[in-house]
Amino acid sequence: MDIRRATDDDHIGVWEILEPVFRAGDTYSIDADISRDDALAYWFDVQKQTFVAEADGRIIGTYYIRANQAGGGAHVCNCGYMTHPAARGLGVARAMLEHSLDLAPRIGYRAMQYNFVVSTNTRAVQTWQRYGFDIVGTLPMAFHHPQMGDVDAYVMYKHL
Repeated sequence: MDIRRATDDDHIGVWEILEPVFRAGDTYSIDADISRDDALAYWFDVQKQTFVAEADGRIIGTYYIRANQAGGGAHVCNCGYMTHPAARGLGVARAMLEHSLDLAPRIGYRAMQYNFVVSTNTRAVQTWQRYGFDIVGTLPMAFHHPQMGDVDAYVMYKHL
């Protein structure tokens, strides 16, 4: 697997990952009916550095890294990760997490924070915890899950 900066040529492959995740509406607080153009504009926003994970010439994952806040909070980064449905369980998310944890201090970040981790996304919560992230806050019933109703969301944090 190779992880590299995404380019405009990657939009089709990245959309193949974003669309099913956003449409499911169970892990990201994004409108499930978001258009392709709006989804790609969100993922490739100029304030983000966006990456793709490739295997055998196919995009199987994508993530972004950005400052979590401006000014006095700009030393803390935030990331979002997605894996292609056909590649789940193959270590793609872990590889992208490791890539981001290696990259973050090299580009000036001293901590990483996930602002809104849906509590029912147990695979992600457990992965982040294995890599040293702590749940530093719980937002009670903050996310409306399409099947489970209102569930908690976590703020997770790791000093780098």
